[in-house]
Amino acid sequence: MRDGGDGPEAIDLEKMTSIRTRKLDYLLGREIGTCTLLKELARGNMAVVFVAYQRTLKRQIAAKILPKSLLTPFTAALFRQEAESAAILSHPNIVSIYETGETDDFLYILMQLVKGRSLGDYLRLIRKHVLPSKRILPIATTLKITTEVLTALDYAHRHDIVHRDIKPANILVESDTGRPLITDFGLATTTRGSQQDVGVGTPIYMAPEQMWRGRVDGRADIYAVGMMLYEMLVPSLPVSASVTWEELLKIKFRVEQHLFQKPPSQINPLLHSEVDQFLLRALSFDPEKRYPSCAEFLEALNGYQMRHVK
Repeated sequence: MRDGGDGPEAIDLEKMTSIRTRKLDYLLGREIGTCTLLKELARGNMAVVFVAYQRTLKRQIAAKILPKSLLTPFTAALFRQEAESAAILSHPNIVSIYETGETDDFLYILMQLVKGRSLGDYLRLIRKHVLPSKRILPIATTLKITTEVLTALDYAHRHDIVHRDIKPANILVESDTGRPLITDFGLATTTRGSQQDVGVGTPIYMAPEQMWRGRVDGRADIYAVGMMLYEMLVPSLPVSASVTWEELLKIKFRVEQHLFQKPPSQINPLLHSEVDQFLLRALSFDPEKRYPSCAEFLEALNGYQMRHVK
C-alpha cells in the first residue's frame, strides 16, 4: 500500500496507520466462531494478525482482524477483496483462506498459519551478518523461492487474479521446509472488467503502468518479482526505498535507460552475466518487452539454474 505522498491516488492513511499503536490486548481469549484468539502475531498498515486455536479441528490458524473503528470505505473494500481473491485460489504456495466474517467490533479473516517469517524479515536479518559475503541469500535458495512464487502467480493469473503487491513482506517462508507462500491479496484485481486504484501498491515494486495508468495484467506481477529477485541477488535495491513518489516516477519512466547503476553480475561476483539480461527483461519499462507470462520467466530461471548453479 502506498506510503503517502502526492501520487495519483490520494489515500488518507491516518486510520490505516493508527492500528500500529492501538492496544488490542482485550481481544486475547476472544472467540470468533469456532476459534479463540491466543496471541498477537503481526501488524500491518490496517489490520492485526493473531494466532488462534480452532477448537473443531484442534489446530492453530491465523486470524486477521480489522477493527470497525478504523474502517473507511477503502479499507473495508481491501479487506473484502483479500478474502474473496485468495479464497478462490488453492495452491501450495498461496496462503489458504478458511473463513471471513464480522462481529459487532471488527471484520476478520481466518486463514492458514505459516510457521516462519516473511522474506522481508529474512533479508533484513542476513543484511546484518558480520561477513559481507553472507549478506545475501544463497543463489540456489533465491531461485527456489522465486520459481515457487512464479509458479503460484502463474496459477493465479490463469484464474484471472493479479496480485498487484508482490514484495518480500508478502512472501511468508516456512521455517521447516523453506516453502514460500504468497499472502495479502488485498490489492488483487481481476483481469476481467474495469480496474481503478491508480497508484495503489508499494512504489518500489510497482510496474510503471501500475503507477500511472491503473489497468494492469500479470506482467505487473512479473515486474514486482523481478525487483524482488534483484533484491535477493544483490545487497540492496537498485533504487533507494527513501525516494519520493515523484523521484521514483522519474527514475522508472526513463524509457531509454534502465534501473541498474551497475549490472547485478558486477555487484555479486557469484552471478553469471546472463542474470543481467533476464532481470532487465523482467524490469522493462514497457510491459510488451517483459516476459509475457510467469511461465516464460520461470523457464528462463530454470535454464539459468541448470547452466550456472551447482
